[in-house]
Amino acid sequence: MSIQISCPHCGKRPIEEFTYGEIPRVPDHITDPDARNVDRVFMYTNPAGVQTERWFHLYGCRRWLTVRRDTRDNQMSE
Repeated sequence: MSIQISCPHCGKRPIEEFTYGEIPRVPDHITDPDARNVDRVFMYTNPAGVQTERWFHLYGCRRWLTVRRDTRDNQMSE
């Protein structure tokens, strides 16, 4: 069963309809432009516990929503 996100406009929808992107922080000590790009694209923090995230309903109402997700078990709440 797929993870469901509760969209305030469309109701419960599968996670595949949404996009999410973390904007990672690149350490200042990395000065090589190629290394900075690798960190920016591939290195996510993904802390354990509850965090606030922004998701975009790409294949639905095309609106942003804010959810709180527990990264340990992917339980979501508004």
